[in-house]
Amino acid sequence: MRVLLAAYDSRGGVEPLVGLAVRLRELGADVLVCAPPDEEFTQRLAGVGVEMVPTGKSVRALATGKTRPTAAGVPRRAAELVVAFYDNVIAAAEGCDVDVVVATGIVPAVAGVKSAAEKLGIRYVYASHQPVTLPSPHHPPLARPGHPLPEDVTDNQALWDQEALDAQAVFGEAVNTHRASVGLPPVDNVRDHVFTDRPLLATDPVLAPWPQPADLEVVQTGAWVLPDERPLPADLVAFLDAGAPPVYVGFGSIPMRDPEDVARAAIEAIRGQGRRAVVGRGWAGLALIDDADDCFVVDEVNHQALFRRVGAVVHHGGAGTTTTATWAGTPQVVVPQFGDQPYFAGRVAELGIGAAHDGPTPTFESLSTALKTALAPETGARATAVAGMFRTDGATVTAKLLIDTVGEERRPASA
Repeated sequence: MRVLLAAYDSRGGVEPLVGLAVRLRELGADVLVCAPPDEEFTQRLAGVGVEMVPTGKSVRALATGKTRPTAAGVPRRAAELVVAFYDNVIAAAEGCDVDVVVATGIVPAVAGVKSAAEKLGIRYVYASHQPVTLPSPHHPPLARPGHPLPEDVTDNQALWDQEALDAQAVFGEAVNTHRASVGLPPVDNVRDHVFTDRPLLATDPVLAPWPQPADLEVVQTGAWVLPDERPLPADLVAFLDAGAPPVYVGFGSIPMRDPEDVARAAIEAIRGQGRRAVVGRGWAGLALIDDADDCFVVDEVNHQALFRRVGAVVHHGGAGTTTTATWAGTPQVVVPQFGDQPYFAGRVAELGIGAAHDGPTPTFESLSTALKTALAPETGARATAVAGMFRTDGATVTAKLLIDTVGEERRPASA
């Protein structure tokens, strides 16, 4: 059996594919991953022996470039992604008998994968790493940058209906123009077309549950996590060993508007709690504010191992970082910026495993207040308890589901 996994996303969206790919291989499947060409993705997949096909343009360059993406450029970028993922899936699948493709990430890239699967007659599965991107009467759609949700509409179904129309208006032409060029019929609801009526939800059911009842037949598998065996750098270990657990602050793949101000507010707030700091440079380019020996800066590092050595994690609330911190049993302060991040901030607060920062701009005062909550003994105890409920078998569950489904399709009707 051969499985193709595809995603156009930041690290938090690509990392789960690493876990799923490894579990599929353990069950005897061959795996290929189409993902952005960023070096960190290439190295991570190579580190576990999984073949990767670089697809699309660098996500990091797009997010951190001097020229910020504009709404006017969305149709062009969408069309590029549709073509890139369609072409690479077609090329990868032809001649090697791919049995199933699994896609996640942004709509135009997934639409390209879906079209390729249709063209080749291959089974297609969509997966989401957060429940709030899937239509449900229990939550509204995510607000898009520059397009806040209308304040006078409280009916979630009406909001989702409008969101489907908006997605069609933004991506429909790019998707259908390409589909026509390869001999496929047009679609009139791009969102539902790529999501299907039975998507996978790759989240932990305690951290990010799927509320019922709902129209979609969502299959919640658990988060796709993989134990990271990479050792921490020796100098970081020496810093961690030199005192009480520090506080980690980092915003992952999110570029911050004023990284110097953010770093200063965070470090001073951490010091105000009598703690040392580990600063994750990330795509925001956070850096130390002085040469004092109570702070340490890191680049790419094993977050699973690091988060188990710190007293709290201050982060943006991406699905990947929130999942890792929850699994580690470490209290969190979530400073949400956009997208699904406010949702995860709310879940952290509701579960009692940390604090949700009010708004995207941290200050010394706001972080000090949030850190007092996160560092309280009762928060640490609750974080430990929730970590004990965390499901670590999501990738295995999904791998078995994919293999069993393909096996059933291959079995003769008389069997």
